[in-house]
Amino acid sequence: MFQLSNDLLNIKVKAKGAELCEISSVKNNRQFMWHADPKVWASYAPNLFPIIGSMKDDSYVFNEKTYHMPKHGFVRHNEDIKLLEQTENSLTFSLKQNKQISKWFPFDFELLLKYTLTDNTLTLTHTVKNLNDSNMYFSIGGHPAFKCPFYDEENYTDYHLEFEHPETAKSYLLNMDNGLVTDQTKPVFNTKNTINLKPDLFNEDALIFKDLTSKKVALVSKNHGEILNVSFPDFKYLGIWAKPNAPYVCIEPWLGIADHENTNQDITKKEGIIKLAANKTFTASYSIQIHNLHLE
Repeated sequence: MFQLSNDLLNIKVKAKGAELCEISSVKNNRQFMWHADPKVWASYAPNLFPIIGSMKDDSYVFNEKTYHMPKHGFVRHNEDIKLLEQTENSLTFSLKQNKQISKWFPFDFELLLKYTLTDNTLTLTHTVKNLNDSNMYFSIGGHPAFKCPFYDEENYTDYHLEFEHPETAKSYLLNMDNGLVTDQTKPVFNTKNTINLKPDLFNEDALIFKDLTSKKVALVSKNHGEILNVSFPDFKYLGIWAKPNAPYVCIEPWLGIADHENTNQDITKKEGIIKLAANKTFTASYSIQIHNLHLE
């Protein structure tokens, strides 16, 4: 376990998967992350790479060869990630190609995950280095789960998600049999920029947005105001998810998306895939900001 602290926040990151597992207040010890109850959902904030969600038949095709890939990729449970650097306000982890990964992913790469704590904000910067002499294809994203309700006297229905701009986007539905994206959509906004949380909101799995205007979403209590917000300026897609009736909500910035149910499985044609040129580097960040009101 690795830790960062300042006058406001304590941050903990697990070695396995370089997974963020705690954001807490220094002054009052309030915990903002979901506690990863294994009876419900045993994760805190998995790092998603080199895919988001599921692939058709858990596989894809590259250069006429079929590769298998676990859901959300191979980082979230990976024990080969190493701490590369620690400073007073940051932790940087590295994962490189190895024999096991090469069975899933035929590209030479280095993935860097850097957590930087500044005042009441934690920023996670993803850096992907293509070490090949040809193009590399990948997706990347986050899956942080936040405690909800945050205050013990409240209910899940006392909370909503507030987007920074009015939205007309609809959520794309998943095929519940295989977890793949369909062309079907449903409206989920209760006002122009809010989604009310309720226990059955995720009965059809995650809310998936492809065309949001907003790049910031806040978790808001009707009694205590904004608890925290997630800013994702570098990310095109957003997922919102929880297990039905579970006391948390995930706000998930994505660069990529699960396979479409009609995919031909060619990774170079996959929706949302990033094509990184030979010997180039890609970077994308998102931030979690805790409202100061809840840190006193």
